[in-house]
Amino acid sequence: MIQAKGVAAVTDADFDTEVLKAPLPVLVEFTADWCGPCRQLAPVLSSIASEEAGRLKVVQLDVDTNPEIMTRYGVLSMPTLMVFRAGEPVKSMVGARPKRRLLQELADVI
Repeated sequence: MIQAKGVAAVTDADFDTEVLKAPLPVLVEFTADWCGPCRQLAPVLSSIASEEAGRLKVVQLDVDTNPEIMTRYGVLSMPTLMVFRAGEPVKSMVGARPKRRLLQELADVI
């Protein structure tokens, strides 16, 4: 998995604790090593994680090594971005996008 700087990795084992029980909204990127658009998204996620710290938690989940969570939420394409708030998914987006567009799409959930 291409690890975005400042973005924590979560797994099937700690997803519920790190995402569903988090006090902040959480943006989860479902990603994979073989996913080209995921690599393009890494610097965007790093930037958002830094700028929105305190308002939004940003994490990545490698679907190849964590199939349980991927299946639980019906994720079929990479990258899929999901926002969780108070333990529930509140937004889902598929595909890489520029930072400005992503921030616009996140505005109603953070």
